[in-house]
Amino acid sequence: MKLLLTGAALAAFATVSAASAQTASPPPAAPSATPAPASTAGAKFSLDTPIQDIVADERGKAVMDKNFPGMTALQEYDMFKALSLRQVQPYSNGKLTDEILAKAETDLAAIK
Repeated sequence: MKLLLTGAALAAFATVSAASAQTASPPPAAPSATPAPASTAGAKFSLDTPIQDIVADERGKAVMDKNFPGMTALQEYDMFKALSLRQVQPYSNGKLTDEILAKAETDLAAIK
């Protein structure tokens, strides 16, 4: 049941994200090879950190707002905040792409 609700919440995020991405350039037609992960040695946060822990830090929240606008404002946020971005990705209906996560990972790795 929780996964169904999480899926519904992420589908709502996907709608919000898609609306905000209308001004952004379109994604590539074919997925490219997964980018090499940024060096996370010594980083405070990673894609495996629970979202609520990232958002609790001012700099982490800024990264979340930059890369995933509107995610933390969703009504359903409480249903998936204990999951990591990597755990949420499969339920995002393709909206949390490897490319977007790689950008977020780079930004998160900069927080020491």
